[in-house]
Amino acid sequence: MQADYVIVGSGSAGSALAYRLSEDGKNSVLVLEYGGSDAGPFIQMPAALAWPMSMKMYNWGYLSEPEPNLNNRRITAPRGKVIGGSSSINGMVYVRGSYEDYARWEELGANGWSYADVLPYFKRMETSHGGQDGWRGTDGPLHVQRGPAKNPLVRAFVEAGKQAGFETTEDYNGEKQEGFGLMEQTVYQGRRWSAASAYLKPALKRDNVNLYRCLARRIVFEGKRAVGVEVERNGKIEIVRANKEVVVSASSFNSPKLLMLSGIGPAQHLQEMGIEVIADRPGVGANLQDHMEYYFQQVSTKPVSLYSWLPWFWQGVAGAQWLLTKSGLGSSNQFESCAFVRSAPGVRQPDIQFHFLPVAISYDGKAAAKSHGFQVHVGFNHSKSRGSVTLRSPDVKDDPVIRFNYMSTDEDWVKFRHTVRLTREIFAQKAFDEFRGPEIQPGENRQSDAEIDEFLREHLESAYHPCGTCKMGAKDDPMAVVDPDTKVIGVEGLRVADSSIFPHITYGNLNGPSIMTGEKAADHILGKDRLPRSNHEPWINPRWEVSDR
Repeated sequence: MQADYVIVGSGSAGSALAYRLSEDGKNSVLVLEYGGSDAGPFIQMPAALAWPMSMKMYNWGYLSEPEPNLNNRRITAPRGKVIGGSSSINGMVYVRGSYEDYARWEELGANGWSYADVLPYFKRMETSHGGQDGWRGTDGPLHVQRGPAKNPLVRAFVEAGKQAGFETTEDYNGEKQEGFGLMEQTVYQGRRWSAASAYLKPALKRDNVNLYRCLARRIVFEGKRAVGVEVERNGKIEIVRANKEVVVSASSFNSPKLLMLSGIGPAQHLQEMGIEVIADRPGVGANLQDHMEYYFQQVSTKPVSLYSWLPWFWQGVAGAQWLLTKSGLGSSNQFESCAFVRSAPGVRQPDIQFHFLPVAISYDGKAAAKSHGFQVHVGFNHSKSRGSVTLRSPDVKDDPVIRFNYMSTDEDWVKFRHTVRLTREIFAQKAFDEFRGPEIQPGENRQSDAEIDEFLREHLESAYHPCGTCKMGAKDDPMAVVDPDTKVIGVEGLRVADSSIFPHITYGNLNGPSIMTGEKAADHILGKDRLPRSNHEPWINPRWEVSDR
């Protein structure tokens, strides 16, 4: 088993890499993937998004260590164990991130990854249905659309934001990144449009691309050069050789884990695990970042929410309609309106995200109240809290030790309290007058800082956006793991390209930036000229210094 390029992981970035590295037919590509097929309605039906995330068949099923600031709860940390990786089990929400996010990447040492540099890759990867002309791609592999937004609650949320004095935006992935508007989803012709659908399956039709089902155990080195990957398949240990390079795209949990198992990481930790040190890189597994969110839920006084569809019989009706026609409720993730707003005057870019949902429900699909309702998933997106991923043991089959260290700064609490009060203000607008019933959670009785904090400690959850654990930066940055060409510093023939290389978390959902990372990394790996930089300047709120809206 050998190929020019061996890619570990068929997720958002890995699938894009397989497609681009093999595009000209000159290079052979072998993709290593432990997970199985994405066939079947649980993954393919957008409205069934809660199912694959709760199935061990499709999810690595990781848990954090007890989080000290969240009542020592262990927080679920899902990652896709299936072709397409987490793009096959996620909520299908598509967000690029902002101009300022990528400016920060460059400030942190990721030269060549500013907004002007990455925007052409976002455009190359997209076919945007209804996005802003000139800002969006028109012929890329990844289809991006808006939901039908027929439910009156979906439109009420956007109108309420407007009434509260906030901006609205026709395309938050275009020129105007701030405001209330319709949310974009990676859905096409009624199906989930994962990285497997967009990139991997078309690539596998080429003679020079193969998928190998196996568990990657470690990267094989000759001296300081990566020459292949040791894998386990059907109980046998084998070596898959890379004629040119090994590219690790195994997630923000499994990429650092694999590097450490291979001798690349903090020397002391590796020595404690009995692993020979090939490169002392203290940044491997450090800098873990994520978004947190909670559900703000309200009773609806009108029977217009999706609550009517929750009984098994009606779920079956919706499922049957989707199976037969790929239409109806099953064809949308139901996240159809949203907002990106700034938390305070003096904040230049949006740092609070709202996903609106026209039902009061938890992520496991259980109704929060025995009534019609609506909710918004609310999160402060730019926390300064940092965590880590370390090895539990030198055994590849042991889960990594994941410590997010959530809510470890005073700012986190200040910002999240603000989101509770801000959401109440939005739901109190005239647009919701005809629908607004009692507040389900946090509950009207929670008003003081201490009462809101008590709610947050018990109800904050991960938004499932981990990143940063193999940070990209300058070669002389001791905490950088890869350089701006995605090469692992201190060795040869090895790269990392996935959300683990983000120097800083972007606002919004991370699937779009992860795919962009695979797209752009492919040009670096092939030594191609980068796409010409964009001269697009996004809209910045002229009131940003004096107002939050």
